[in-house]
Amino acid sequence: MLLSILLSIVITTSLDSTLLTLGDQTKLQIKADCDRDEYVTYPKFGKELTEGVEIVRQSAIDSVIDKEGKHYKQELVITSFQDSLFFIEPLAFASGNDTTYSEGITLNFVQPFMLDSTNNITDIRSIQKAPIWWWGYIRWILGILLLVGIGVLVWWLLGKVGNYNGKFIPLIKPEPERPAEEVALEALDRIREEKIWTQGQTKQYHTELTDVLRTYIAKRFGVASTEKTSDETLQAMKPILKEQRELHASLTKVLRLADLVKFAKWQATPDENEQALHIAYEFVNETKPVSVEPKEDNNQPVND
Repeated sequence: MLLSILLSIVITTSLDSTLLTLGDQTKLQIKADCDRDEYVTYPKFGKELTEGVEIVRQSAIDSVIDKEGKHYKQELVITSFQDSLFFIEPLAFASGNDTTYSEGITLNFVQPFMLDSTNNITDIRSIQKAPIWWWGYIRWILGILLLVGIGVLVWWLLGKVGNYNGKFIPLIKPEPERPAEEVALEALDRIREEKIWTQGQTKQYHTELTDVLRTYIAKRFGVASTEKTSDETLQAMKPILKEQRELHASLTKVLRLADLVKFAKWQATPDENEQALHIAYEFVNETKPVSVEPKEDNNQPVND
């Protein structure tokens, strides 16, 4: 908390946190206390508090008068997508013909992953031949025709079978739904084999990776992650992972990195890409249901 005093005016600025990862948000509270007969004019803010530090939203300036004087308060929510140490210059507050300044504030934003130079460098896949564009349309048309044909065949068979002694005879039994972890691990295996980020498709890579995690979370825990933002998903998973805080922190890293790549044009490193996939595997394996084998009954009756 920082104070700046001019005559009967006291300026107080405070931050919820001064060390954050890129894309995180923190609140800057600005308070001004003065005598009852004083009037304080706050500075007007634009889209940025300083170059590189964005203002997400700002509250109105509230004022309260009590026996101790007049009290002003405003709250700014700020963030940054630059890995840098910022110094916020003193803010100017006017009262009559006098001007007072707040103290400067230091704010540090860092990238979500610490790079590990000891990791082995993996081979980059060879250049792949791009498919012919019109072949994709032909496959779609053939697929639709095939589905229509199957539908007509099933309808015809149902009409032939009809009712048997007044009871409907089902031709096809619905397959049981596959376990969420089985589907997720299979999708992660495919992502690991394709490794499309080595072909410059980093944004698509992180989109597919987080889609797998969001679908798994929705099926495994009943959290509609595919319809929520990263912050909403992480908030909903807090009580579920209250005994696995490290796992919640790892999930936070993956979702935050994906948001940076998709929305802030963050250039993820090979190590970050590999680590995100590793965390996804770990999250599924650590949260999948544990199968309990039935115990053998040793109290078998003995035949005479």
